[in-house]
Amino acid sequence: MSCELTRRMFVGSVISGAAGAVLCGGCAAARRGMSPGPRMSAPRPAGLISPGCRGTKVRVGKLYAGLPGALWPTPKLDLEQEMNAYEREAFADARAFGDVEFVGNRLVTTAEQARQAAAGMKDVDGIVIVHLSMGIMPMVKEVLAVGKPTVLFAAPYSGHEWTGYGALMKTPEGAMLDCLLTSDVRQLAAAVRPFRAIHHLREARILNVSAKGWPEDSVARVRAKFGTDIVLISRERVMAAYESIPESAAGAEADRWIRQAVAVVEPPRDEIVRSCRLALAFEKLLDEEKGTVITTDCYGTMYRQLPAFPCVGNVRLNDMGLGGICESDLRSALTHIIFQGLVGRPGFISDPTMDESKGGIILAHCLGSMKMDGPDGPSAPYKLRTIMERQEGCVPQVKMRVGQRVTQAILVGTDLMPFFTGTIIDAPESDRGCRTKITVRVDGSARNLWRNWGHGLHRVTCYGDLRADLERFCRFKQITMVDEAA
Repeated sequence: MSCELTRRMFVGSVISGAAGAVLCGGCAAARRGMSPGPRMSAPRPAGLISPGCRGTKVRVGKLYAGLPGALWPTPKLDLEQEMNAYEREAFADARAFGDVEFVGNRLVTTAEQARQAAAGMKDVDGIVIVHLSMGIMPMVKEVLAVGKPTVLFAAPYSGHEWTGYGALMKTPEGAMLDCLLTSDVRQLAAAVRPFRAIHHLREARILNVSAKGWPEDSVARVRAKFGTDIVLISRERVMAAYESIPESAAGAEADRWIRQAVAVVEPPRDEIVRSCRLALAFEKLLDEEKGTVITTDCYGTMYRQLPAFPCVGNVRLNDMGLGGICESDLRSALTHIIFQGLVGRPGFISDPTMDESKGGIILAHCLGSMKMDGPDGPSAPYKLRTIMERQEGCVPQVKMRVGQRVTQAILVGTDLMPFFTGTIIDAPESDRGCRTKITVRVDGSARNLWRNWGHGLHRVTCYGDLRADLERFCRFKQITMVDEAA
């Protein structure tokens, strides 16, 4: 990307004393004979347990089930030794389980022991059972009787029970059961992901900056199904937070954005400073409310009612491990929380447009998050631009990673999730549509995708093929998944 710093921007930088802003990051690096390096992260909010969660750790019941002397995998199996091996080789991974509080964590060898252990797990988010030997089906059924989401991990040779797991899952008794049949113990990290998403939704507090809010019946259904709290924030409350941010802090934050940008194209410095001041106000509001997500009615009741557009503030929160959602979109906010709970990564909200010639769909929105791999991941390069369709404001135009697998979904109501998966094949840069764009070659049929499309325009895209994780979450929350490209 070339440096496109305007004369107005140059003068503004000199007047403000921001000498480091005169050269964009890429051009300054080029003068030193270097390619642009990793950019600094946004500050991490205090009290964040994991991306998207401020409250408590995910509570997961954990049981090892085995029968002493069982013929499979071998009558010589030492069950305690086997359990300790799983503890060392799988569950000691702080990166995967640092936000998890395990409950129970014991070996059960009879149905009665399983019943007693499960009775102490009525307040957990989910239960993991590790299948150690043949003869555990009565124990599994005692655990399922508690009615908690349950993932059963069974390595090869652990027993013949796997032949009945599929049938059990089709019964009311097994409605809350899913299974991982694999030798890869790292998949135990995947076992807790749906529980984490359930936990995040229950502890989430969404702030909606709007003059009207969402319909009460929709809010009530969301709260009843997921436990999510929703708070209406007035313009006056935002303005009070905005005015409380020192201009020096806003200027320093603007300098950080300018310094890390590959280029600053249209926005003048004062626009960037106001956007950053509003971004800091958003963080303050979330801190005050102990919220995790904020969304603004930016094209509705809040259009030109705030000192700046919320785009920079939204991206900053996404990069920090919280959530900033466009256009007071409750569906996208909930989908963002689900993705963040499953894999710790933010979502990219988009206004899509089709391109059948490439077997794909172009996902476009003016703002794009740099930290699509999560707060601790690499930062994508960006330019500071105006909002394309408004030709005003300030947004980061992000260059996302070509070749990256992605999943796109949207939660409709509380019981339907259209989705598809695909691969990024291009990150177009053109003055059509929105600023940040990715072309995704879909898994399946692009024609079927647009023919099956429904439920509005916005979708949320997350890095990674998350079909299996979404399927477990949706199974446990009684949500119907529909592959729109199938």
